[in-house]
Amino acid sequence: MLPSIKRKISRYHLLSWINIFLGSLIVATGFVLFINPYRIVPGGVYGMGIVLHSLFPDIQVGTFGLMFDIPLLIIGTRVFGRIFGVKTIVAALLTPAIMNTMTLMIGEDPSTMLGGNINLSNDLIIACIFGGILIGAGVGLIIKTRATSGGTDIVAMLLSRFAHMTFSKGILLVDSLVVIFGIAVLGDWRLPLYSLVTIFVSARMIDYVIDGASYDKLLFIISERHEEIRRYILDEMGRGGTYIKSSGMYTHHDKEMIFVVVSRREISAAQAMIRDLDPEAFVVVVNAYETFGDGFKTFPEKS
Repeated sequence: MLPSIKRKISRYHLLSWINIFLGSLIVATGFVLFINPYRIVPGGVYGMGIVLHSLFPDIQVGTFGLMFDIPLLIIGTRVFGRIFGVKTIVAALLTPAIMNTMTLMIGEDPSTMLGGNINLSNDLIIACIFGGILIGAGVGLIIKTRATSGGTDIVAMLLSRFAHMTFSKGILLVDSLVVIFGIAVLGDWRLPLYSLVTIFVSARMIDYVIDGASYDKLLFIISERHEEIRRYILDEMGRGGTYIKSSGMYTHHDKEMIFVVVSRREISAAQAMIRDLDPEAFVVVVNAYETFGDGFKTFPEKS
């Protein structure tokens, strides 16, 4: 194996383990500072742990999470392979260990935790949002290493593989069931409803961390003055494009449809240009999920 390839593989594995540690730390921090003290139930094994901790206060939330993790880890390892199992086991052990350690160090009473400086008892919506951001960011970092933080993440990955459901939708489904359980046990219907905010924010954050935020736009342009539009795209914008053969459904007239990808900053200029050149042009603007190639992102390295 070439030395450069060995270095890339070694760097990839190092970054994977760094992401697992950081992800576990961020998830634990989100729970300890913003979720556990307010009995918010954001789904997952730790959401179940919060509910059960209210019934059995002597057992920490992280410990309950680990108890639920064990059978799910066995299933995940058998389905997704040995590498998945090793990384996920590390994340599943790190997260509750950090969570329990932080809880012992700073407590779980928001009025005394860190001197009461982050007491959000009267601003639960802020706790939900920031907790969701941290949990989603941490889980996203772990997922990028082809592992999970354990728990219902594994259930979501199973749904993604066998039910063809996106990971974030799987998380949303499973976590919602945990919230319903929280309503039944805690008896306070308001806290589980706050939990839905955390679940939504964390799901969006997971997608952002895993897939990134693409602000590129796809333009489909049909115009009688397509040659002038083509010159503007090539000469003024410095972009390439593609002609797509099309035919009017009503007139059956053959047309040249221009397909071009532009950045978010270029979309206003492109729309103004089309309006000035041909006010009767037909234009469709679509958000691009991801854009790879010249002028945009490079393809990710094969891991």
